[in-house]
Amino acid sequence: MCESIQHRGPDSRGAFLDEGVGLGVQRLAIIDLQTGDQPIFNEDDSVVVVLNGEIYNYVELRAELERAGHRFRTRTDTEVIVHLYEDHGEACVERLRGMFAFALWDRRRRRLFLARDRVGKKPLFYAIRGRTLWFASEPRAILCDTDVPRDVDYGAIDSFLRLGYTLDPLSAFAGLRKLPPAHTLVWDGRTARTRRYWRLSYKARFDGLDEREQQELVREQLLEATRLRLRSDVPLGAALSGGVDSTAVVAAMAQVADGPIRTFSIGFDVESHDETRYAAEVARLFGTEHEELRVEPEAMRVLPQLVWHYGEPFADASAIPTFYLSELMRQHVTVALNGDGGDESFAGYSRYLFHDVVRRFGGVPDPVAAAAARLLGRFVTETTVRPARQARWLAEGLGAPLAQSYAATMAHVPADLRRRLYTPALLDTLHREDAPAPAEVIAAILARSDGETQVERLLDVDVQTFLPGDLLAKVDIASMAHSLEMRSPLLDHMFMETAAALPSSAKLKGRAAKRVLKDCLREWVPDEVLDRPKMGFSPPLGDWLRGELRELPGEVLLDPRARDRGLFEEATLCGLIEEHQSGRADRSRALWALLQLELWFRTYIDPAAPAPVGALVG
Repeated sequence: MCESIQHRGPDSRGAFLDEGVGLGVQRLAIIDLQTGDQPIFNEDDSVVVVLNGEIYNYVELRAELERAGHRFRTRTDTEVIVHLYEDHGEACVERLRGMFAFALWDRRRRRLFLARDRVGKKPLFYAIRGRTLWFASEPRAILCDTDVPRDVDYGAIDSFLRLGYTLDPLSAFAGLRKLPPAHTLVWDGRTARTRRYWRLSYKARFDGLDEREQQELVREQLLEATRLRLRSDVPLGAALSGGVDSTAVVAAMAQVADGPIRTFSIGFDVESHDETRYAAEVARLFGTEHEELRVEPEAMRVLPQLVWHYGEPFADASAIPTFYLSELMRQHVTVALNGDGGDESFAGYSRYLFHDVVRRFGGVPDPVAAAAARLLGRFVTETTVRPARQARWLAEGLGAPLAQSYAATMAHVPADLRRRLYTPALLDTLHREDAPAPAEVIAAILARSDGETQVERLLDVDVQTFLPGDLLAKVDIASMAHSLEMRSPLLDHMFMETAAALPSSAKLKGRAAKRVLKDCLREWVPDEVLDRPKMGFSPPLGDWLRGELRELPGEVLLDPRARDRGLFEEATLCGLIEEHQSGRADRSRALWALLQLELWFRTYIDPAAPAPVGALVG
C-alpha cells in the first residue's frame, strides 16, 4: 500500500503495526527534516498518528501545549496533533489551521480517528467490509488488497459525466467512499461514525465597515495566511499565472518573505489561452526569479500517467498544464504557493453573474420562457461562437429551479446529449442504483446555506462541491505526482470566513467581480493587471482535437473494448466526434470526459494491462 503512493512522500516510509491495526505513511519532508519521520507518538505512546499535509499554526499550538505540560520529542508540525487529541479528543481538528488528512490510533480505547481538513485540500478514501476498514490518500493503495473489489459505481460515473468529477462521498469504485471535507470518522471495529466539524457562514458580520476598512481587513488576513504558509525547511516558490489570485499571493509574499521569490508559469501555443506575458509582467513588478514552460499538443503523451495518478475519472483538462507546472516547479523547489480559492470566496466566475441575470427572468411567464429556451437550444447546436455555451446555460436555466440550472452550468456532457448517449442498459443500471443527481445535491446545499443572496448561496455550493471535487483534487494529484507540496493562502479557513462574512456587494456588484480583493491589492499592483479579463488555465482542447489530436477520440471511443462496455450509443458517439471535427459545434468538454472515462476503465477495471493506452496518445 505504501509503495503504491510513494510519489506522495519519497523521503521516508513509516509503519505502526499492532493487534488488529496497521498505519503506514510515505513522508515528504518539509518541516523538521531530521527528527520528523512518522508515525508520531504522544509521551506514553498511547496515541499514534500519521499525517498527509501541513499544520501551519503548529508553532503557536506547540507553545500553548508546552505551557500545559506536554513534552515534545520532535520539531515537526505533526506532533501537535497527538497532544491536542490528549486534551481535546475529537475536537482537536477544530484547533488546526492547515491542510490535512490524518489517521490517529487511540491504543487505550482501541479506536481509529480519521480526519480531513475543512475545504478538502487533502484527499481521504476509505472502504468498509464487515469488521475491516481500509483508508488511504489514493484509491490504488486500498485496492492493493484484493479483498476490496473493483466494482464500478455507475451513479458516480453519471455524476462524473455531468460535472467532470465524482461528488463525495461517492467514488468511481462501488466499494470505496471519500470522507467529505470538514468531516471526521471514528471506527471502533464495528461501526463508523462521521461528524461534520466546520461549515462556512455567509451572515454579514462586517457590513458595518466602509469599503476602505473592508480592504484593510482582507489585506491583513491575506498577509497572515501567506506568512504562515512560508514556514518551511526546504526551498519554496509560487505558481504565477498573472491572474488576480496568483498575483495576490505573490504580492503578499513580496511583503512578508525573507529573500527573493521564485515564480513559475505555463503557457500554450494558442494566444487566446496563453497568459505568460501577464505572468512575466507580475514577475518583473515584484522582482521574482521567474521560469516558464510552454505546453503543446504533444504534451498529451502524459495522458496515461494522468489517468493512473488520478485514480478516478477526471475531466478537468487543466490537469495537463497543472501536471507540467508541478514538474517544472519540483526541479527547483519542494513547496509552492498558489492562488486557488479566490474565485470561490470572491465570486470570480462568470457563472455567478450569469445566474444573477437568469434570476431576473423569474417573472417571465412559463410559455415565454419555454419558447425562448427552445430558440436558444437551436442556436446552441448551430453555432461555434464563444457565447454558445452561455446560451446553452440560459436555455437550460430559463424556468428551471436554481439547482437544476446551476448543475446544467457545470455540465461536461449536457442533459440533451446524455439522453441520446446513454444506452438502455446504462439507464437501467442508474435507475437501480438510485444515486442522488448533482442537482439534488446542489438543492440540499442551497437549502441549508445561510447566504442572504443567490450569489452567496452559489458560492456555498462551489465551496462544497466544485472546489474539493475538481479544483483541489486536480492540484493535489498533479503536484503530489511530482512530490511537490502546494499551499493555498486564499484557502486558509480564517481568510475564507472573513470573505464569507463580507457583504455580497463587496464580492460582486453589477459586472464587477472580486471587488474587495482587487481593491485591497491596488496599492501593490497596477490597475491594468487587476482589471484585465479573466482567462482561466485550460489548454486549447477544442483546437487540439480538431488538429494534431483529431484522431484520438475515434481511436479510443470507437475501439471494440469501448463499444463492448455497452454504455453509450455508437451512433451518438460518431455524431459527437463529427460535430466537433467539422467545426459545427465545440464538443471538446464532452469528448474529453468520455476519453478520460474509457482510459480509466482500461487502467483500473479491465483485467488486461493498460499498455495500449500509451500508443493511443504517443
